[in-house]
Amino acid sequence: MNLQAGRSRGAGPLPGLFDINKTMSDAAAPALPAADPVDALIKSIRIPPRPSLLADLQQELATSEPSPNAIARIISSDVGMSGALLKLANSSFYGGKRKAKSIEQAIVFLGMNQVAALMTGLLARQLIAPDNAALSSFWEESMRRAQAMVFLSRRLSMGEPDVAHTFGLFCDTGVPLLMQRFPDYAASFAAAAQDAAHPFTVLEDERHSTNHAAIGCLLARNWGLSGELCWAILHHHDYEVLEDAATDDAVRSLVALSLLAEYAIQKYQGHAHSLEWDKGGARACAYLGMPPEETTELLDELHDAFHGER
Repeated sequence: MNLQAGRSRGAGPLPGLFDINKTMSDAAAPALPAADPVDALIKSIRIPPRPSLLADLQQELATSEPSPNAIARIISSDVGMSGALLKLANSSFYGGKRKAKSIEQAIVFLGMNQVAALMTGLLARQLIAPDNAALSSFWEESMRRAQAMVFLSRRLSMGEPDVAHTFGLFCDTGVPLLMQRFPDYAASFAAAAQDAAHPFTVLEDERHSTNHAAIGCLLARNWGLSGELCWAILHHHDYEVLEDAATDDAVRSLVALSLLAEYAIQKYQGHAHSLEWDKGGARACAYLGMPPEETTELLDELHDAFHGER
């Protein structure tokens, strides 16, 4: 089943299909039959529940006046996570020359939303296939993508950097979840990455009746992330949305920036070109209003930032 069918017309509520455990408040789609084989397949994929720490963070951030002290207390309740957060917050990509010595200082330097975004990513890494050492390179690339998304969001003054960061980390989280479910999924993913003729998710759908974008969207939905993030994760290989004026600009911006980030990562890793850029790069540049020379200059800046971060 291809969960990308039926394109978003904005960043509103996701179809009831994506909420396995309860009906959306405004769902118009009929319920799936109890014996639906695809429904059974989706339920067989282990989606980690939203961590209580993340739920507490989101609850505080949703108040009319979020308290930095309350945010710090929530994060500090997990010593391991707070230590990892400080290390990340003090990296050159986020902390610059200022080094936070406490969670409270990190919040002052980075802001509550960015700190919460960093914590969300750390929790995802902790809970998704934590015992699979082979996924270390996957998480390194996800972090690199998140850093690139933050850089591009700031550089182009497009969207919120914390939202871009969370998208960069979460857009491929369906990959390790599908690896857990299907022993041959790694081979499918590798084959899809080399398919120059079709959207990335086509081969996944053919072999597994779902794809990493759909499962990543489901995880983001269950973890309480925003509608625009969920839609962008779902469509991050569907480059036709970049030309669809009915799709929310927040969604299209994240998809466009992700293509730039992907291209920059491929160059950083020593690859001559990116198949995903070949498929959607022109559309991304057209949506962003960037001529080729400006795109090249921006990618060179990002490439230099990657090298400066090492």
